[in-house]
Amino acid sequence: PSAQMITLMWSFIVSIYSIGGLLGSLPAGYLAVRFGRKKAMLFANIPAVLGAALMGLSRLCGSFEMIVAGRLFSGICGGKLAFLPVYAGEISPKKLRGFINVTSTVFLALGKTVARILGLRELLGSRSLWPMLMASCGLPALVQLVTLPFFPESPPYLLMHKGDQEGCKKAIRQLWGEGQHQADIDDIMKEKATMKNTKILSVLELVKEPAFRWQLYMIIILTATIQLCGINAV
Repeated sequence: PSAQMITLMWSFIVSIYSIGGLLGSLPAGYLAVRFGRKKAMLFANIPAVLGAALMGLSRLCGSFEMIVAGRLFSGICGGKLAFLPVYAGEISPKKLRGFINVTSTVFLALGKTVARILGLRELLGSRSLWPMLMASCGLPALVQLVTLPFFPESPPYLLMHKGDQEGCKKAIRQLWGEGQHQADIDDIMKEKATMKNTKILSVLELVKEPAFRWQLYMIIILTATIQLCGINAV
């Protein structure tokens, strides 16, 4: 292929991840409520493993289309990362909830740093080892697929969406140990009562709602600033 075609293919491979992220994030809210936080996270690992397998085998099969498809599936998994902070925050005790929520962004930055180090030509970024580098993204997904079934479902989800008070108590004891947790259950019940009187807005309704206009402007400006600050080029 010509140099222009190679540049086009490379650009498409890089940018298709964002399209996958958009596709993965659209049904994230529905899946988290329909199947629960834990099952939704398990489902999110399937496209990650599939994408890693496609990219890892792309050189052996001589197919750049497999890299495109693998990046798309990896992006779909990335779009469903919203499950992780929700689940982590809901299974943590109230006094540690803020700290646990912050750690998700810390480990996200740590993962990017590790990926850049592994991508050096002296490590896995060489001509012969790059398929292994691209397939390495499936390793965390495999670890989560094996370990997550041993974790309980989110206590707030069990109580607020399923109405399973006994299941909620069992999950709390498994997560936080034996003890008096009635105060935490009461807090969840108060939150459930508050949610009954709260209307869930669609994206279009959120954009049209005047009460959230300035918050929306702030989020858009911050997001655009992150994209334009040069960190992507770095």
